[in-house]
Amino acid sequence: MISKKAKYALKALTQLTRKFESGDRMLIAEIAEAENIPKKFLEAILLELRKNGLLHSQKGKGGGYRLRIAPSEITIAKVLRIVDGPIAPMLCVSLNFYGKCEDCVDEVTCFIRPMMEKIRDANLAIYEHTTLKDMVENGVAST
Repeated sequence: MISKKAKYALKALTQLTRKFESGDRMLIAEIAEAENIPKKFLEAILLELRKNGLLHSQKGKGGGYRLRIAPSEITIAKVLRIVDGPIAPMLCVSLNFYGKCEDCVDEVTCFIRPMMEKIRDANLAIYEHTTLKDMVENGVAST
């Protein structure tokens, strides 16, 4: 399950995706109102996305946020990893955030790990191959 923070990040990014071609910026207040996201929470999310190179921001008149990278190059996996960290259901099967389970004696003989790898792979098959552009063009994102 993705966090509410990740859900809000995706909703905000779909708003910015719609503005990408025109180069228009959006204010936090505009995004928050359009997607029914608490403004302060959204502010922190957008700052994190900016620090990780997905967004560009400009202060002052005509300012706001816009995508730094084309929506066709931003995968859902990239967004989820920035906002939520590991995508895998358990750290021992994570490709980017591996961690050994404290209670596990031996990963090789673990009965849970193979199932969790399958869950990870199924999720990644969608997350890695779905971009912001795909979400908006396929009508998945809210309007």
